[in-house]
Amino acid sequence: MKNFIDEFKAFAIKGNVMDLAIAVVIGAAFGKIVTSLVDDIIMPSIGLIGSADFSRWAPAGVKLGMFINNIINFLIVAISVFIAVKFFNRITHKKVKKNIEEELDLQ
Repeated sequence: MKNFIDEFKAFAIKGNVMDLAIAVVIGAAFGKIVTSLVDDIIMPSIGLIGSADFSRWAPAGVKLGMFINNIINFLIVAISVFIAVKFFNRITHKKVKKNIEEELDLQ
C-alpha cells in the first residue's frame, strides 16, 4: 500500500498533472467570463438590432437564441485557446532554438 501511495504522489506532483489541474481551474473561470461576455454584452447588442432579447428567441419552442449563444461562446473559447497555444508554441520554439544554438556553440 505504501508503494502505491508513493507512486500516486510521484504521479500527482509531475508537472503535467499540476499543469492540467491549473488549466481546468483557469478554464472554468475563463468560461464564466466568456459566458458573461456573450450573455451580457454580445447578445443584447445583437438584440438592439431587432429590439428584442435575442437570447430568448425560441420559435415553436426551439431555443435557437440559446443555441446561438452557445455557438458564440464556443467560438470565443476556441479562438482564445488557439491564440494561447500559438503564443505558447512560439515561446517554446524560441527556447528550444536557443538551447540548440547553445549546444552547438559548446561543441
